[in-house]
Amino acid sequence: MAILKVIEVLANSSKSWEDATNKAVEQAAKSVKHIRSVYVNEQSATVKDGKVDEYRVNVKITFEVN
Repeated sequence: MAILKVIEVLANSSKSWEDATNKAVEQAAKSVKHIRSVYVNEQSATVKDGKVDEYRVNVKITFEVN
């Protein structure tokens, strides 16, 4: 039986929510091994001069604990 743990990670990107999600996983993978999935819990954005300035995501990353 595998034991799984979930952590919550916040990330941002000037490109897209997808890019912010990728950045969250890439950064988490530097210190967390055996990542199995990512769940986008929340999306938001900041606006500057009438245009989206930054995309933000709150994700839950699930990984296996050895």
